[in-house]
Amino acid sequence: MKSANRPYLHESIGEIIGKKDRLEISNWTENMELINNELQYLIQLEKRLLGNPSVYQRLLSIQRENQLRLGSLYRYERTMINAVECDTMECDAYYLNTHEKNRDGYMDHIKTYAKLKFMLLSMILERFKTKPQ
Repeated sequence: MKSANRPYLHESIGEIIGKKDRLEISNWTENMELINNELQYLIQLEKRLLGNPSVYQRLLSIQRENQLRLGSLYRYERTMINAVECDTMECDAYYLNTHEKNRDGYMDHIKTYAKLKFMLLSMILERFKTKPQ
């Protein structure tokens, strides 16, 4: 995770917020790249240890959603350059609302992924738990 530099007194509130937003987007994309890698392993674990078609399809679905969201975040990151050029309240509000929508979508995706990952790992542990002797 990247850390933010301390803002200098010569920076405007808008510049500080822009830096914070760009850093946040960078952290989101970095995390989603890690999830892409992790999903490759989880899919292999499911195929080798469970063979449950329903879980397999859910993993593929979240993998696809992760890739689509990641692409969307990269496109959004490129549009952030235009936010610097805002000179009206409407323009600022547009970028603020867009950022909040992206944050909400990212957080929902992370929650969905975490639940699926937990379910998969629980199923694997349940299947291979040792019986008391």
